[in-house]
Amino acid sequence: MPFILSIITFLPLIGAGLILLSRLFNRAGADNAARWIAMGTTLVTLALSVVLVGAFDQSSAAYQFVERYVWFAGAQYHMGVDGISILFVLLTAFLMPICILASWKTITDRVVEYMIAFLVLETLVIGVFTSLDLFLFYIFFEGTLVPMFLIIGIWGGANRIYASYKFFLYTLLGSVLMLLAMLWMAQDAGTTSIPALKEHVFDARYQPLLWLAFFASFAVKMPMWPVHTWLPDAHVQAPTAGSVILAGILLKLGGYGFILFNIPMFPLASQMFAPLVFALSVIAIVYTSLVAFRQTDIKKLIAYSSVAHMGFVTMGIFAGNDTGVQGAVFQMLSHGLISGALFLCVGVVYDRMHTREIAFYGGLTNRMPWFAAIFLMFTMANVGLPGTSGFIGEILTMTGVYQVSTWAAFVAASGVILSAIYALTLYRNVMFGEIVNPALKTIADIDKRELALFVPLIVGTIWLGVQPGLVLNYTAASVEALTATYRAVIGG
Repeated sequence: MPFILSIITFLPLIGAGLILLSRLFNRAGADNAARWIAMGTTLVTLALSVVLVGAFDQSSAAYQFVERYVWFAGAQYHMGVDGISILFVLLTAFLMPICILASWKTITDRVVEYMIAFLVLETLVIGVFTSLDLFLFYIFFEGTLVPMFLIIGIWGGANRIYASYKFFLYTLLGSVLMLLAMLWMAQDAGTTSIPALKEHVFDARYQPLLWLAFFASFAVKMPMWPVHTWLPDAHVQAPTAGSVILAGILLKLGGYGFILFNIPMFPLASQMFAPLVFALSVIAIVYTSLVAFRQTDIKKLIAYSSVAHMGFVTMGIFAGNDTGVQGAVFQMLSHGLISGALFLCVGVVYDRMHTREIAFYGGLTNRMPWFAAIFLMFTMANVGLPGTSGFIGEILTMTGVYQVSTWAAFVAASGVILSAIYALTLYRNVMFGEIVNPALKTIADIDKRELALFVPLIVGTIWLGVQPGLVLNYTAASVEALTATYRAVIGG
């Protein structure tokens, strides 16, 4: 299957070009054409991603579908996927058509530009997961800031300018150190190939500095406590589809970066800083869960919930064992489905009432029984109910962490209880009781378009909860190779 990675990566960019052409030749119908071209492009990208996953050899830890060409002096156009990155490509392609459909009726201003921004963002995100060259990775990684900055800043809420600049500056400043580290690594190893850099042994004296440089970038991206404060603002101000893509995909770039760079390239530093990561992770899990409980805005509550769930991911990754890393990858994929669905749930009621204040609602089960059932399902998945994908990710990460740090696993387990408290309290306040607010007495249940948004997410959440091997079989070989190398270096 030659060039399939390049086709999947740049097909959305071609779709963006078609939207521009349609606007030139048919300005009157440009908005509707933009919607259909964006939907068609994302669906074709999803279909090709499914073909890619189907053709992948699960038993191999090697990079597959590799493309490698000389780009310019010191860098190459080098692409490929392993058992971890291929699933993030699929997750990206899976969520994008849902985002386009979610925006079908709600985005009425500058529709052409909006659809182009999402298609460009899809190309850049997939590029991150398929890049095997340092500088190619950096270009895609930093490039994701631009369309997301525009999505928040143009189509966001009343305080969108502040939120978009905060998002941009936090993530950009974190990445400056990573670029400096990349330049030093390329000079030291004599290559910019990521697979080759994984084999290169960096001097133990410099590993802590290099590790911290990458950590600064990826910790902001996830985000980890205490550099998480940009996320709630970005989520609250972003349009619904923007929140879905931010929580579902963009936060995963940080965790993927830790797996791609910090663990295999700087194993000694990873072992050295593991207690620090555990400490920051458990603080994130407990602290942001307590902060979530005090929120009055539904979207901000779910945003703080995302920070808490990413705490499990960072713990699992730096546990450095098969169970922990498998759990971290599974948790990221699961969170992409569940958090995306929860933000869509917020979008459903916001589109009708134009407020996200919890106090405004109450008794929605009386008027929106289908919506109440869907919201309950994803609320239970978010707190890790057995039978959903949320349970598998949390139990694997805590099991992996327990093998190396009993105290971290114990404190993290309390976060599961806290998440149940704030999530079920939110559900009770919004859904149960009598309708007191007169504005809610005529609110309509979800329509067919909205139901179509949730069906694939419901299927994915339950399917992965019942059949976790769908993910674990793909990631097993790559994770085993990663942890075997890590243990060999640190003497574990």
